Amino acid sequence: MSADAPFLLACRREKAPFTPIWIMRQAGRYLPQYRAVREKFSFLELCKTPEAAAEVTVQPIDLIGVDAAILFADILLILEPLDLGLSFTPGDGPSLARPIRTPEDVAKMPRPDVRDALSYVGDTIREVRRRLAGRVPLIGFAGAPFTLASYAIEGGGSRNYIETKKFLLSHPEAWSDLMGRLVDVTVDYLTAQVEAGAQALQIFDSWIGHVGPDDYRASVLPHMRDLFGRLPRDVPVIHFGTGTAGLLELMAEGGGDVIGLDWRVRLAEGWARVGHDRAIQGNLDPAILYAPPSVIRAKVKALLSEADGRPGHIVNLGHGVLPDTPVDGVRCLVDTVHELSA
Repeated sequence: MSADAPFLLACRREKAPFTPIWIMRQAGRYLPQYRAVREKFSFLELCKTPEAAAEVTVQPIDLIGVDAAILFADILLILEPLDLGLSFTPGDGPSLARPIRTPEDVAKMPRPDVRDALSYVGDTIREVRRRLAGRVPLIGFAGAPFTLASYAIEGGGSRNYIETKKFLLSHPEAWSDLMGRLVDVTVDYLTAQVEAGAQALQIFDSWIGHVGPDDYRASVLPHMRDLFGRLPRDVPVIHFGTGTAGLLELMAEGGGDVIGLDWRVRLAEGWARVGHDRAIQGNLDPAILYAPPSVIRAKVKALLSEADGRPGHIVNLGHGVLPDTPVDGVRCLVDTVHELSA
């Protein structure tokens, strides 16, 4: 894929022939073709089987027509070599058998070679690049340190992240140690993805919206600066979080060539707040994909109007496609973006 792919042009805030679109969780349960592959593997088995993971990564390119592929994997794979007992249970999601709850738990964490432990991810990337044959760029990704720390401390998902906040506030030195360790392994992991062929990266800070601005500045921002400062400089990096309307300026300070917005802030406002020297990604509510085509078209038209033709806009949802989303709604979204922005 040449550097003039619309998605890569937008990442660099250069003029593109149309506004590019890709969709978080575009390879997922809403696609019957994905479900057919998934019947053969558990979720973790699918992530660890490069041929199958590559197949589902490429499906949305063939079936939906999006302008970038994103690696099929999971942000928590990086926690498995940290010996926290990662598992995925159907219906319940991820869980960690040995969560971190004390400073001593942090001190005894192993320092794994994630390039070796997660070598199957690199194999998947190489196979995806072969299958794409230059049609669209491939995005690699990882979880942000705060979100990874939250899972590691809570032992899974949470509604209020009390254990995480207790640890952050009660053990600041151990918290900083934990975040630093997660930055180290994430830099190694993402660098390996780029070396395998990823042409852009996204940092998912899925749970950062649970942190207030003061705690973000004191306990998260230094580690985000460290992370972004150590990533390969020859690929664009997207910095995305949810519930971040109160954190956008701090996220921009943290780093990223592109700032991803969720749907809780208007695109024009969010772009102005992070600065027009950044590209912007987003930010439609995933629920619009259940609406009639006329509503989807109206929402896209309004979003593109907010972007006002400024180079550097990548259309995406404000979070991932929901599992029972109608495929026709996703196709309508992609086709409408291409039609109205060309």
